[in-house]
Amino acid sequence: MNKTIFSTGILFGVLSVILGAFGAHGLEQLIDANAIMTFETGVRYQMYHALFLLILANTKFLPELQKNAIFYLIVMGTILFSFSIYFLATNTLTSFDFKKIALLTPLGGTLLIFGWILLAYRVFINNRSLSK
Repeated sequence: MNKTIFSTGILFGVLSVILGAFGAHGLEQLIDANAIMTFETGVRYQMYHALFLLILANTKFLPELQKNAIFYLIVMGTILFSFSIYFLATNTLTSFDFKKIALLTPLGGTLLIFGWILLAYRVFINNRSLSK
C-alpha cells in the first residue's frame, strides 16, 4: 500500500464530508439554490476521487512510479476542479471575483480525465505484457 496516496485519499474524503455538510447547512441561507448545486458538484467529484485514491493506493498490479503519475494528475485535477467550483459557487460572498479564475475548472477536469486515461492505459499495457 502506498501510504501517501492512501492518506491523500483520506484527506480528500474527510474534506468532502466537511465541505458537503457546510454546503448543505452553512451556505443554504447565504447563496442561491443553483450555487448550492454547483458547490455539491465539487463535493461529489472530490469524494469520487478520494475513493479513487484509496483504491489506487492498494493496487498491486501497478508499479509505484506509474501509481505516482496517476496520483499527481488526480490530486492536481481535484484541487483545480473542485476547489475552483467551491470558489465560483460562493463568489457572491467575497469581494474577489472568482470568475477571473474560472478556467481552472476545465483545466482540473482535463487533468482528472488524463488521470483516468493513464490508469486505463497502464492497466491495459501491464496486463497485456503479463499475459504473454
